[in-house]
Amino acid sequence: MSLLNKEPVKRAEKALKQFNETLSVTELENTARTAIDAATSLNCEVGAIVKSLLFKNGDNYFLCLVSGDKRCSLKKLKKFFNSKDLSMASPDEVKDQTGYTIGGVSPIGHINSLQILIDSSLNRFKNLYAAAGHPNCIFKINFVDLLKLTNGSLEDIVE
Repeated sequence: MSLLNKEPVKRAEKALKQFNETLSVTELENTARTAIDAATSLNCEVGAIVKSLLFKNGDNYFLCLVSGDKRCSLKKLKKFFNSKDLSMASPDEVKDQTGYTIGGVSPIGHINSLQILIDSSLNRFKNLYAAAGHPNCIFKINFVDLLKLTNGSLEDIVE
């Protein structure tokens, strides 16, 4: 069975197609589980890979979309939310909130509505690549469309 037929991938693709019919999910021969793996598979800069990182603030969850060559700053997130009770979500929480497993978390098609913060340094790249529900599935998108598609807010959230 093709990975493109898996439910999480179909969910990501549906959200993508609803936004723009010309965008599509690509199945890679090699894994894109990490930003370095994805960049190697796609022959692009690591920074053009969109990392989708889930955090929790008390009982609320939010997703950070971060450039593959940057680290999300917990300090900046705590300041942004004016909260000390902030941490990365566990693998089980990621699955429960997004419907995706770590390594394939897409910035779109989540099973729960999530606030999305987008790393402003992603705008350095003409094309961005994000996970599409499976470690071997990605989609290509430009920065402006990623902002529109995710309805995310542009923030300085990296170290």
